[in-house]
Amino acid sequence: MAHPKMYSDEDPLLQRLRSVSLAFPEATEKEAFGRPTFRCGRIFAYYGQGQTGHPRPASIQVLPEADERAALLADLRFYIPSYIGSYGWVGLDLSADVPDWQEIAELLDSSYRRIAPPRCLAILDRDGSPADRRG
Repeated sequence: MAHPKMYSDEDPLLQRLRSVSLAFPEATEKEAFGRPTFRCGRIFAYYGQGQTGHPRPASIQVLPEADERAALLADLRFYIPSYIGSYGWVGLDLSADVPDWQEIAELLDSSYRRIAPPRCLAILDRDGSPADRRG
């Protein structure tokens, strides 16, 4: 059974997230479990994944390096998302404060680098990251 769509394409936060996420080499968007995911073969970001009993429709989920995870979770804007949190993913609640899109681009860069194939990382290193072009 397909999951119902749980987002709006007109959501300005999602539109901004798309513009950053899809700027990574070979990045694509695919709906999964009723929510947008951003991929380069494997998923490097989710949009709108909350916690059981605590939906967070305005949030992103990324896969940081293990040594970054504890520092991120010390910040109250970050949380451990249901289902994927046990695999190292963290969520950033975009409604907790004004989103810092430079920070978000850097989080996406870190997550992308964890899953992207070598050919895409070579392009990223040669052409620069979307995180380098923000600002």
